[in-house]
Amino acid sequence: MTGGRKQGDKPGGGKPRQKIRITREAGQRRGGEPDAAPATGGDGGGYFGVRPAQLPHWLDPLSALTKPGVRGFPGVDAAQAALAQAMRKDRVRGEVLDLTAQGGLLARLPGVTLRAVEGSAAALTVLKEAGLDTQAAAPGEDLSARWPERARTVALVLAGDRGNAYALAQVAWAHACTPPGGTLYLAGDRDKGFDRYVRQAGAAFGTGEVVARDGGMRVAKLIRRPGPTPPLPEAETYEAFGVKVVGLPGVFSAAKPDKATSILLGHLADLDLSGQRVLDLGCGAGLIGAWAASRGAQVTLVDGDLQSVRSSEWTLAANALPGEVIHSDVDAALGERQFDVVLTNPPFHVGRGVVLDVAREFIATAGRRLVPGGKMYLVANEPLPYEQALGALGPVREVVREQGFKVLELVRAGEGEPSGRSPRIS
Repeated sequence: MTGGRKQGDKPGGGKPRQKIRITREAGQRRGGEPDAAPATGGDGGGYFGVRPAQLPHWLDPLSALTKPGVRGFPGVDAAQAALAQAMRKDRVRGEVLDLTAQGGLLARLPGVTLRAVEGSAAALTVLKEAGLDTQAAAPGEDLSARWPERARTVALVLAGDRGNAYALAQVAWAHACTPPGGTLYLAGDRDKGFDRYVRQAGAAFGTGEVVARDGGMRVAKLIRRPGPTPPLPEAETYEAFGVKVVGLPGVFSAAKPDKATSILLGHLADLDLSGQRVLDLGCGAGLIGAWAASRGAQVTLVDGDLQSVRSSEWTLAANALPGEVIHSDVDAALGERQFDVVLTNPPFHVGRGVVLDVAREFIATAGRRLVPGGKMYLVANEPLPYEQALGALGPVREVVREQGFKVLELVRAGEGEPSGRSPRIS
């Protein structure tokens, strides 16, 4: 899963300084986006509850749906809000292909028929609930089978927080989806490289200009000339813990193993997984799941981000390892599957916001999916408060604490057995 596990080393070595704000009031900032989502999930509808998004007054009478796990929750993403306002001002009508549909805000523009594309499983849940024409896809995937005739208007919010390669993949994808003479509305954050990406998009499209500014948010309008589509950035590859990892653009730890996952796997070196049913929850590029499969486990890898699912599929294939990879909003698509072990480095970001809803649902998943006596191993930044939620499911111990991270072990209690925390084992 992307955009989540945040870490940084203190200059000169030593223990990293943690700068994680656990809870704060949600307030409106640039473009009406909440400054940070509340740590406990909106209006109390539960993680899987779809609800109306909280929109800034200047978007009246537009509406959108949302849920935990969707960018901008409990409101809408600031760039998406600026995009909707710019397109409303231009009186855009007809078929619109939205490559980052999020909660379906553009579908509420007068006269617009939306083709809603998303790679987020959480957002796809919301879009389907809204009754929109929806397609799951990642940057670069061909949409012609679903919509043989290209829409004359395409919309895209750049995910600059996912890195340069991902944004360039988005731009190339938008170019391929826009017919010659068609229009692309491109929105993003000035502080996340928007100006640079617009220049690169302009080199491919031919003409364009910034048509809206709202705080740090920008919207550009580009008209596509005939010409070749820019190539997609190549995947990264590296080897770690005995497996080859294939990291697609924008996927967490695409270029190298992150420190937290390395600590987790380093301290599980003696864990016997032979024949065990193992869930890699929030699999990203698939390092944890591939490592477990290489040790004889029956693995299921799950991520809510479709680009991460594709990356994990490539990682298993590169190692000729068996396993299933599932695109799922946490465990929503897992059916009746149960597991002996859950391994996870849960995200605590959705886009720019610090959000613990998804991580807490990862813990709740352990309660639903682990067999009695089954174990969850979770790695997290030291300040993140997961022990109480884990302790409600069974005994918890701290396996290790180092370099600003901690590894926690949960043993799932059986029916009628007491839960609670065990002391730290150093």
